[in-house]
Amino acid sequence: MLSGGHLLSVLIFFPAVGALALMMLRGDDHKFIRSIAMLVAVAEFLFSLLLLRGVPIGSSGYRLEEFAKWIPAPPIHYHLGVDGISMFLVLLTTFLTPISVLASWSSIRHRVKEFFVMMLLLEVGVVGVFLSLDLFLFFLFWEMVLIPMAFVIGIWGHERRVYAAVKFVLYTMAGSILMLVGIIWLYNATGTFDLPTIQQMLANGQLVLEPRTEMLLFLAFFVAFAIKVPVFPLHTWLPDAHVEAPTAGSVMLAGVLLKLGTYGMIRFCLPLFPDASHRAARWVAVLAIIGIIYGALVSMVQPNLKKLVAYSSVSHLGFVVLGIFAFQRISMQGAVFQMLAHGVSTGALFLLVGMLYDRRHTFEIGEFGGLSTPMPKLAAFFLFVALSSLGLPMLNGFVGEFLILLGTYQRHWGWAAWAALGVILSACYLLWSYQRVFFGDVTREKNRALSDVSLRENWILATMAVVILWMGIGSPFITRRTAAATQTVMDQAEPQWAYEAAARVSAMPHAKTVSLHVTQTMGVEKLGVR
Repeated sequence: MLSGGHLLSVLIFFPAVGALALMMLRGDDHKFIRSIAMLVAVAEFLFSLLLLRGVPIGSSGYRLEEFAKWIPAPPIHYHLGVDGISMFLVLLTTFLTPISVLASWSSIRHRVKEFFVMMLLLEVGVVGVFLSLDLFLFFLFWEMVLIPMAFVIGIWGHERRVYAAVKFVLYTMAGSILMLVGIIWLYNATGTFDLPTIQQMLANGQLVLEPRTEMLLFLAFFVAFAIKVPVFPLHTWLPDAHVEAPTAGSVMLAGVLLKLGTYGMIRFCLPLFPDASHRAARWVAVLAIIGIIYGALVSMVQPNLKKLVAYSSVSHLGFVVLGIFAFQRISMQGAVFQMLAHGVSTGALFLLVGMLYDRRHTFEIGEFGGLSTPMPKLAAFFLFVALSSLGLPMLNGFVGEFLILLGTYQRHWGWAAWAALGVILSACYLLWSYQRVFFGDVTREKNRALSDVSLRENWILATMAVVILWMGIGSPFITRRTAAATQTVMDQAEPQWAYEAAARVSAMPHAKTVSLHVTQTMGVEKLGVR
């Protein structure tokens, strides 16, 4: 179990070492500070690529585990592990961090050292969340993420930055309190915070949860994760946080912080509370579908380009939640892929919107128009990323949404039909906003003199475009490595009544051919034996 060395610890704390080095620097050589931050972020990404070798294709369970006793009473352990799902989320985090540092190269001009310290500490918290296998350790990193993100919004944001930062903290803290109550309850019932141990106790019957208790625990965890996603109607903090955050803050917020919520649903809600998850599935699916359509409709009428992209996140992450609670292997695969694709595509959209803001200092769509004439390269990149976000085949946005809709259709055709409406609406608001910003006549004289992308911006956008295309064409590279982990989650999320029925069927005498199948229609499970 402990043969993984210390790669996971290095991935968590190497950015912290870089942040400490930045804090110890004296003087105001901003170029040197940026260079150190970039060097640390790139080195972290290179280290994270070693996970691809440490988590081979087809491997199930947690790999590269690290275990050490930390606090004796209560027994809190430093327990880390990675599987196919968390591996790619770590890779997404370590990829977007250097992109965010490079995107902030010239736009952050005050408190430069402090800004890059916060970015590196944010990476520490996010990677720690994805690798923690102890509930207390998970909660510690979960709360740690709030501090640097709140500072990034509140200090380097725009006009209403303090309001947005406070709203972000209050919403997330409210959910965290509920999750902490659930964690403490599980500890009192099991005597441990160790996630694999609790899962094993549930599997072998040492821990049996009454239906009402299980539902309350499920809700305690689910609400915390739903706020982070965010699921409708708990989404109202997100547009404010995105609009007021600097470009790098929006990239990290959309790219990885929102994925903490969907990751938590996969890692905790389904395996720990399978019966409650199945009972709540239809209601969660309804909220997800409402979020898909609502987010798309609000995006369509937005006069603010950055807020349009922010509401598109509500819509696209609704697909992820729907894929998770469709309880189909293919939809779960699609949900994991969509988490990664959304992080890249929406991160690229925020980078493009930030580049426009650096030149015009406004997000209002009415202030643009005809920008393809002075900025042909940026217009081309924007169209490419918009097409990926709306799900054009051959690009990354198509794969996840297709798998989610396919799996959801197997569960309930009506859910898939309503969710597909979100795909159509996403094409409407993205292409319409692109037309208003880049096509037509130049309506503002100051727009005629806008400069096209610089060499630094060109490298950023070209890198994102290559990844978008590669994910669309080479999707099996990802899905083959997440297949075993998603199947493990699906097995753990099997409701207890199915296990008991399987045991009864296997004990039936004179049964020459017995097959157990579960059909799920309108959220009602039926057991068939033939």
